[in-house]
Amino acid sequence: MGITREQPGPGQESVWDYPRPPRAERDTRRAVVTLAGTVVVDTADLVRVLETSHPPTFYLPRTAFAEGVLRPAQRRTVCEWKGTARYVDIVVPGTVLEAVGWWYPEGDVSATYPELADRVSLYPAPFDEITLDGERVVPQPGGFYGGWITADVVGPFKGGPGSWGW
Repeated sequence: MGITREQPGPGQESVWDYPRPPRAERDTRRAVVTLAGTVVVDTADLVRVLETSHPPTFYLPRTAFAEGVLRPAQRRTVCEWKGTARYVDIVVPGTVLEAVGWWYPEGDVSATYPELADRVSLYPAPFDEITLDGERVVPQPGGFYGGWITADVVGPFKGGPGSWGW
């Protein structure tokens, strides 16, 4: 495969030390998501999912989103670990991001990842800004996965060219 694992420095994690199947864990950093001048969500009630070769994917409580910004989308996908994901659009005055977030209905996810029930994850790239404790999040490469890259994680990260088979 030719993958060269980056060595984590002090206070960093390597995504190559994350497990498979993934692990979900609480995170107390503050996430702020903005779009078109609107704060879509601002919360410190986070769950991050850690999976080998992926930057963390963050799940935020559906109840923390600003009123009216979440709209059901038609898209569905299946995760081998979490079940069927249902997608949401984000709607703010003058802007709609289609199928930019996903969640797992409680019945689909409760047995293996109960901490994800009633939580939404977002693809970071389309938003004006997503921050974790004030640090701007960088999107996972490729657009297929929704990982959030911050200075505390090192890769290489799955998603870029040539990484499909990792």
